[in-house]
Amino acid sequence: MNRARPGPADLWFLPLGGTGEIGMNLNLYGHDDHWLMIDCGVTFAEHGSKDPHVQMADPAFIEGERGALCGLVLTHAHEDHLGAVAHLWPRLRCPVYCTPFAAAVLANKLREAGLAGKVPLTVLPPDGPFTVGPFRLRYLTMTHSLPEAQAVLLETAAGTVFHTGDWKLDGAPGLGTPPPERALKALGDAGVDALVGDSTNALTPGYSLSEGALEADLSHLIKDAPGRVIITAFGSNIARLHLFSRLAARYDRFPTLLGRSLRTMAQAAAASGHWNPERRYIDSRDAAYLPGEACLAVATGSQGDPGAALDRLSRNRHPDLLLERGDRVLFSARAIPGNELLIEGVVGRLKRLGVEVIGDDQHQIHASGHPAQEELKTLYGWLKPELIVPTHGTRAHLKGHAELAQRSCGIRALTGENGDLFMLRPQAGVRRDWVKAGRLGVGPKGLEPIAEA
Repeated sequence: MNRARPGPADLWFLPLGGTGEIGMNLNLYGHDDHWLMIDCGVTFAEHGSKDPHVQMADPAFIEGERGALCGLVLTHAHEDHLGAVAHLWPRLRCPVYCTPFAAAVLANKLREAGLAGKVPLTVLPPDGPFTVGPFRLRYLTMTHSLPEAQAVLLETAAGTVFHTGDWKLDGAPGLGTPPPERALKALGDAGVDALVGDSTNALTPGYSLSEGALEADLSHLIKDAPGRVIITAFGSNIARLHLFSRLAARYDRFPTLLGRSLRTMAQAAAASGHWNPERRYIDSRDAAYLPGEACLAVATGSQGDPGAALDRLSRNRHPDLLLERGDRVLFSARAIPGNELLIEGVVGRLKRLGVEVIGDDQHQIHASGHPAQEELKTLYGWLKPELIVPTHGTRAHLKGHAELAQRSCGIRALTGENGDLFMLRPQAGVRRDWVKAGRLGVGPKGLEPIAEA
């Protein structure tokens, strides 16, 4: 195991998860004999895999350097960014920093893991400065598909890094405010040495669809539905849950939430001041007594998850609601690669019940939370970084992101994978396989190593 530590003139980036893949983000920044962790997330095994379903980056390297780990900063509340905290914190034992919505989501996970009150958690307002060890940090609120998504500006004696987190440029996000163009341009004028950024949609030309653009098609599909409307969506998208409530009120339907994770996210939104639906979501048990044309249900299970609400509905096994011929199911979510067969199974069962199924390939009913190529170029024009390190993507995404930065923006890019050490300052370069980057899975007896394929 490599035990070298960065000196006062060094600024390093070391991803242990999320670079060369989408999911289980775990990033380390090194400076002046200290390490700072940004995000600590999970991923999920593909359908049919014999490996444990819940997986995360192996923190063995930083566990061995725990005395130098000054803190863990969370950018937002998605599972691939904070879902591993409750699993890995006992190995890390460091302070954790996040905004109120992420704190509300994390608190539930810590409670379930028996860690309530044991993790030193500092809840910070969005868009504010704070200091962790030798790192002077600043949160900046970016548009994404859930509340309080933060980029992190890292300022050190060796240089400045802008860590984008997950983001997009959306002038009509539905919840919160558009991206802070003026603040980002000011950072660019002050000087950004390196940017470590989201590559999820780096192969997609143009701009990502605005959240605000979904209302027209969703409105039409809900208005002319003869029976129940079931919408499956990611529960963390609080803006879309508000939209569903607004459309329910417009067309005299009563909305309800089917699935534990949806209710948990609604509670987290309420606890952090982000929950104000126009029409109150009713208890799912009451929805069973509604005539079909008065029901709008939001269900978990957009990825075909076995046992989720939509899966149970497709099997006529949901305790509160049964679907009938003439009902309509809307997939207001993208299919995550690897889940196609599970989704096809759910869709097939729904159609055999006589239910109409409509996906986002037919109508504008889902918007990605990640930037397409024109948004990447716009952000780089604002920030003017000297160097870019693509992360949060497969090899193809990272390569495409790097080529875009170099070809369209004239910015040098360094690419690599988990375990590679990116030396950002004083001299930019990459040391391949600097540490071993593995995976852990949640097995019946706790965390266990996952063998490389």
